[in-house]
Amino acid sequence: MISSFNDLLRSAREQAQPQRLLFVFATAGLPDDATPEQRESFQAGQGGTLTPLMCVDKTPDELESFDTLCEESREFGQTWDLVFTAAISGSAGLEPTSAQAEAPLQRMVESIKSGGIAGFVAFDGAGQPVQIG
Repeated sequence: MISSFNDLLRSAREQAQPQRLLFVFATAGLPDDATPEQRESFQAGQGGTLTPLMCVDKTPDELESFDTLCEESREFGQTWDLVFTAAISGSAGLEPTSAQAEAPLQRMVESIKSGGIAGFVAFDGAGQPVQIG
């Protein structure tokens, strides 16, 4: 059970094979043609759309904390609401490379665009896990 970003890092570091963490930063919003009911629901924290803004892969050892990830994300000048995370596993004691992470990252982006977020752990801007559903 992941109850904090530190749990995510710890879990990734404890796996039998080295891991590479995948991050997709997204913003939550409403389409221009949203109904008044959809707008009201969104204001109450329900519904809306997710738009991926940027993505990155890191080894667990490249991240000291959630604050480190946030600082790096600010360099791109994009304001985000949620960061979705996943991991890919290495083999034979070798960690996956950034090149090997590219296709899974792009699949994550496409999944988020289509609303398929069930397989990811999401965190808000304060590093708290977010249950979406």
